[in-house]
Amino acid sequence: MDQRSSRAATLPGRSRDAIDRFAGSYPARFAIMVFAAMNVLFMLLLSTPWATASGEPTAPVDAFFQAVSVVCVTGLTVVDMATHWSPFGNAVVLLGVQVGGIGVLTLASILGLTVARRLGLRQKLMAASDSNPSRVRRGVVKESQAIRLGEVGALLRTVALSVLVFEAALIVLLYPRILLEGKNPLQALYEATYWSFMAFTNSGFVPTPEGLEPFATDPWFLIVLMLGVFIGSLGFPVYFVLLRNIGSPRQWSLHVKLTISVSLMLFLAGGLVFLVLEWGNADSWGTDDFGQQLLHAFFLSSMARSGGFSVNDLGLLHNSSLLVTDMLMFVGGGSASTAGGIKVTTLAILFLAAIAEARGRKSMEAFGRRIPSDVLRLAVSVTLWSATIVAGVTIVLLEITGAPLSFVLFDVISAFATVGLSTGFTHSGLEDPAKVILALTMFVGRIGSVTLAAALAASQTTQLFTRPEERPIVG
Repeated sequence: MDQRSSRAATLPGRSRDAIDRFAGSYPARFAIMVFAAMNVLFMLLLSTPWATASGEPTAPVDAFFQAVSVVCVTGLTVVDMATHWSPFGNAVVLLGVQVGGIGVLTLASILGLTVARRLGLRQKLMAASDSNPSRVRRGVVKESQAIRLGEVGALLRTVALSVLVFEAALIVLLYPRILLEGKNPLQALYEATYWSFMAFTNSGFVPTPEGLEPFATDPWFLIVLMLGVFIGSLGFPVYFVLLRNIGSPRQWSLHVKLTISVSLMLFLAGGLVFLVLEWGNADSWGTDDFGQQLLHAFFLSSMARSGGFSVNDLGLLHNSSLLVTDMLMFVGGGSASTAGGIKVTTLAILFLAAIAEARGRKSMEAFGRRIPSDVLRLAVSVTLWSATIVAGVTIVLLEITGAPLSFVLFDVISAFATVGLSTGFTHSGLEDPAKVILALTMFVGRIGSVTLAAALAASQTTQLFTRPEERPIVG
């Protein structure tokens, strides 16, 4: 009896050791498995009769699509999010976007830090992999980056604090405006909380059947949503550095400077381009007064980089505007943020490389710092993998649905970049195979192309020799 008891007692310890060994040997695969398990868990919760307002279980494919969209903080829907779910279902949705926005491994590390008051090396590595894709590979990772391994504990505290503070601030700003719509205080508090969660996590779900229609011309409500989306898209490493050096911009890391500067440039450039392209378009906002045109153009510029909220029917925009939106969605927001896409720092590195090449310089430079060549290789890899996935999924869905290319490409990029904007393609009665493909696209887009490539690699070894050099003709 004693031997059986001792064996039973050692089983949890052995299981933990096995998990630790697997996580250490295959960090990328471990991260994907944990994230996939979380998606399956939320699919099971949303497929129950208790999750729907009608009391009928949601179809498995629809539950799978919505669970992935929720946990991947995307915002695409195949059901009416405002009327389909029961209070329990809405609670699951709100919890799912928080888990997905923060990051599964980061959240697990925060809970571990709360309970144990300390982090072991394994927990630090898992949390660090959420904030830096380079850490999903085995071997040594250079520490000359935004967040060092020894700072992970402080970063986790920053994550927890920033989520609470920013979302609470958004609730305070939105609550009085919703009360003015005639909602009772409790319903207004629920809707303000819902809007706040969806803005900061860049999810884009709406709590009411009318969506943003009552606030379509309201600068206060739309600007607050834009502010929440923009802050959420910067990323937790940016908050960490800003909080430590709020009054000393010279102490900001290169990552922070690139993220903020490129994000602002894309927001301003996107708004101005939309203003010009949609000028005179009566189907959108092109014939409104100039103030409303400015508001709507910059609102779309903000939402196109991962926010997912929409005031206008995007299917009525000019094709040129759809193409610009495609580009903004593909870029996305900051690394380790609630936004998706290839990330603004990736775009910055590609342009810095092009500028260095045009000037005949051997290395990339920005804000008085030299950027090593391995960062460029990572940026090229992220962009190439992402473009290949988007192109492949678009071709498959074109064959399945026969829909127009501009609409299919738009929704595929929106799914991959976890944006949530749609031309109506996703809502137009998609067949189950198309829903599954789009859901998998959201999943791949959220885990990131670098993590996926590392997980698919059979082995990752260090090459101890150099082959003879030969230069092919490029360009």
